Amino acid sequence: MTKKIVFLLIGLFLLTAVAEAQQTKRQAKKAAKLSAKAQNAQRARAIFDEAYDKVFGEQGSSLTYNVNIIGLYKTAGNIVFKGKKSHFTDSKVDSYNDGVTAYMCYRKKKVVEIHNANSDKKDKHSGKFKFELSDFDYSMESEDGLTMIKLKQRKSAKGTIKEVKAYLNPNTLDPVKLRIKVAFFWTTVKISNFKSGGISDAVFKFPREKYRDYEFEDKR
Repeated sequence: MTKKIVFLLIGLFLLTAVAEAQQTKRQAKKAAKLSAKAQNAQRARAIFDEAYDKVFGEQGSSLTYNVNIIGLYKTAGNIVFKGKKSHFTDSKVDSYNDGVTAYMCYRKKKVVEIHNANSDKKDKHSGKFKFELSDFDYSMESEDGLTMIKLKQRKSAKGTIKEVKAYLNPNTLDPVKLRIKVAFFWTTVKISNFKSGGISDAVFKFPREKYRDYEFEDKR
């Protein structure tokens, strides 16, 4: 074997080794990136679950909200949650939901509509906001000093909500703002005066005496 052939073989060997090393390096970077993405998703879901429980858990919560649906519909008010129970009030309506029956009290019309607690008919907007936590892929990042948890709907999901951006206080995980994409439009919900815990069940009981001069309509 001549020296030229030997050098050629050595050169080919080195080129192959370098190519394999580069391929291995690329694969390692890709694996690390996938691993980081998976870790981010896992962490995002854990943080979102903790924040979600602070709002809707059995300890209860209260907050002030301000809703803007692409400038077409705006409302603000106060709401209290505790498990499946809720009570809210805004400029037009008071609502009491004890987990079994929901009462929608329209002040201008002086009408109280009675609905099943889980009926979409009790609120014309509630049916637009179907939400299953397992329908989304999760990720997180920092934005404007807040922790932003992003929920992007999976292709196999059929719910009306396509994407959610939940902005949380990074120290307490209290909700600060929500951006919700339904179909092709975004809804912004600003949250203030948030408190978790210390909610009495008496808050959700319909005070019939307060609405004694209202007309009652049973929609169940």
